[in-house]
Amino acid sequence: MADMIAKKQEILESLEFRHATKEFDQDKKISESDFRYILEAARLSPSSLGIEPWKFIVVQNSRLRERLKEVAWGAQGQLPTASHFVLILARTIKDTKYDSDYIAHQMKEVKKVPEEVHQGMLVRYRSFQEEDFHLFDNERAILDWAGKQTYIALTNMMTAAALIGIDSCPIEGFDMDAVNKILEEEGLLENGRLSMSVMAAFGYRVKEPRPKARRQLDDIVQWVE
Repeated sequence: MADMIAKKQEILESLEFRHATKEFDQDKKISESDFRYILEAARLSPSSLGIEPWKFIVVQNSRLRERLKEVAWGAQGQLPTASHFVLILARTIKDTKYDSDYIAHQMKEVKKVPEEVHQGMLVRYRSFQEEDFHLFDNERAILDWAGKQTYIALTNMMTAAALIGIDSCPIEGFDMDAVNKILEEEGLLENGRLSMSVMAAFGYRVKEPRPKARRQLDDIVQWVE
């Protein structure tokens, strides 16, 4: 019981520690083993239908960071200073449509689902995407659905980092079309199978943040019994 109480306190303290770090200490770098641990937290994240509709591009190249800085107004302090800078990409309809080769590979080769079971899944997945969530109403709808999954991985990465004293910052402040154009020119979008979703910077803070401010629990939770 004492161990459980301590573990819960540790997690809450790490969430209190985490803040959107705007500038990092350029003299302090995250070790390879620590960053692989953060990436592993991303890899183990859940996703809708278990299709893992994401890819993580770790940008350590200064030339590419400078290109991104020109079109990412929300990363002006992070791109030059972060120890590690990650672009989280979402898979497009080419890979996320229920009958895509990508999903077939995911089910049969990664999850080892038998062929007859997979065929049954296709019926359910089509109904889910087409009727339940209306993901084929337009191409942006299914991309946004995949993007939602990337935010689960993003959160796990930031929490895992905070648990070992590493700072982070999620970043949406960028020109989506311009970033995608850069990534296409860099050959990182797999011929239209990937699209930019969200950025994340990791490193060590240079100054302490203001105290965390959040609404009270009773203001945001309603129990229906």
